[in-house]
Amino acid sequence: MVANWFAAAAILCGLGVALGAFGAHGLRERLTADMLAVFETGVRYHFIHALGLFAVAWAASRWPGPLVAAAGWLFVAGILIFSGSLYVLSVSGIRWLGAITPIGGLCMIAGWALLAVVALRSS
Repeated sequence: MVANWFAAAAILCGLGVALGAFGAHGLRERLTADMLAVFETGVRYHFIHALGLFAVAWAASRWPGPLVAAAGWLFVAGILIFSGSLYVLSVSGIRWLGAITPIGGLCMIAGWALLAVVALRSS
């Protein structure tokens, strides 16, 4: 399972680089400044939580169990829902997507909370 989390982290970090470059070079002339900022927010949180998956991989190697795995899946869900909704919102203008963005944020917060619980239980 550790290798899977490392692989997921690496893939999602690479995707974050690609999306960041796409935003900087492919969208700068096509989006308003506000929508470009929305896209960049998605990239920022995408990166933070893709890097967080490396922490999940490390935690899984040290304290294997369902809570660590749940934290990883919450980060993945958070990236898909939070960042994904911001990506689509910024390029499409579909405003109702903004209503689901906080669900992704809650997934991210819950993932960090689970990692904290795992660490505190182990000490």
